[in-house]
Amino acid sequence: MRAVLRLISIPAFDDNYFWLATDAAGNALAIDPGADEPVTAALAQHGLTLRAILVTHHHHDHIGGVASLRLRFQVPVFAPPDSRIPDATHPVADGDLLEFIEPGCAIRVIGTPGHTSSHVSYHTTGAVFCGDTLFSVGCGRLFEGTPEQMLASLDTLAALPDDTQVYCAHEYTLANCAFAASVDPDNPALAQRIAEVRARRARLESTVPSSIGLERATNPFLRVDAPGIVAWGLREHGIAPHARVDRFAALRRGKDVFRIPVSW
Repeated sequence: MRAVLRLISIPAFDDNYFWLATDAAGNALAIDPGADEPVTAALAQHGLTLRAILVTHHHHDHIGGVASLRLRFQVPVFAPPDSRIPDATHPVADGDLLEFIEPGCAIRVIGTPGHTSSHVSYHTTGAVFCGDTLFSVGCGRLFEGTPEQMLASLDTLAALPDDTQVYCAHEYTLANCAFAASVDPDNPALAQRIAEVRARRARLESTVPSSIGLERATNPFLRVDAPGIVAWGLREHGIAPHARVDRFAALRRGKDVFRIPVSW
């Protein structure tokens, strides 16, 4: 039987999530620890021993705590080969399999460039840690990659099993829902999602993790081939139905300049 890790969220900064993946023996992996103190506090609170650090990309809110955690706990740091992640000890690439903690908890590295040129995600039983590539009802900005790269990365993540939990790195869901509603207004699954997200945020609850199945049903960046999004691209931008990269690029540009309506 394959082991399943328990996940602990660590809210930080204005809207970040760091993650601890733990096993029954009290071992833990830290994913994208942008600060030392909240991770150290969570480890102590739950009685966990840090065994390794996984990094998806080089942005400071994802690596700010890596150096001090590595030195304090004497653990390896797995990250894409990028000079902007100076404390990495073990470079990883697409297709690598990492064996940690409980037997059966192998982690597969997935190359997901787009947000940055070297971004990776980590997939294990029932979970994917996707950094800033895939968000709940959204995706990351294209700071370094191309629309072709980002769409290919999202296609790869969308092909994971529907019940895969999506552990992204930011609480952006409500704002993302506003944009999604502007381009996919006739999507009943999205309407239901918006109601649920509003209720959760009103209770100051997290909307993460999501799931691949839920994202496929409601996230416009995973729905570039859905009839409603195809119609939007043709109507608003004259994009032919077969031109899915152009449609994705138009969606991303639209999100970059989108302003949430006052009535939202």
